[in-house]
Amino acid sequence: MKIVRHASVAWAGGSKTGEGAITTQSGALERHPYGYGSRFAEQKGTNPEELIAAAHAGCFTMFLAFILDGEKLTAEHLDTKAALTLEASPEGSFDITLIHLTLTAKIPGVTQDKFDQLVAQAKAGCAVSKLLKAEIRLDATLLPS
Repeated sequence: MKIVRHASVAWAGGSKTGEGAITTQSGALERHPYGYGSRFAEQKGTNPEELIAAAHAGCFTMFLAFILDGEKLTAEHLDTKAALTLEASPEGSFDITLIHLTLTAKIPGVTQDKFDQLVAQAKAGCAVSKLLKAEIRLDATLLPS
C-alpha cells in the first residue's frame, strides 16, 4: 500500500516581515497563519517545528497502539507530549537537535518490562522517528491498572 499526503504553503514578503499560510489536504489546517513571529517568538500562528512535534507524537502513539493490538493489549490511556528543540548552528542556519517524547500510559495487563520493550519498539519503528536524524529521547510512565 502506498499513501500520499499533501500540504501546501503560500508566502508573501520577506523572511522577517512576510506572512505565510499552511493548508493541509485533510482540511485540519486551512490557510493557517505562520511567519517569523510564530516561529521564533510567541506570536499567534503555527510553525514547521510544532507541526513536526505533533506529527511525531501522533505517529509514535498510534504505532504503539498497533503494537499493543498485536500483543492482545488495549490501552485505556496513551498521552504523548513532544518537545522539539531548534538550535542555531554555527553556520547561521537552524537545526532540529532533539525531540523528547513523554508518554504516560495506562495499559491493563502489561508488566513494566513488557511496556518498556513495546515502547522502545514504537519509538524505533514509528515512520516519523525513522525519518528524523535528530536525537529522540523518550520518557515513558506506566500507570497502575
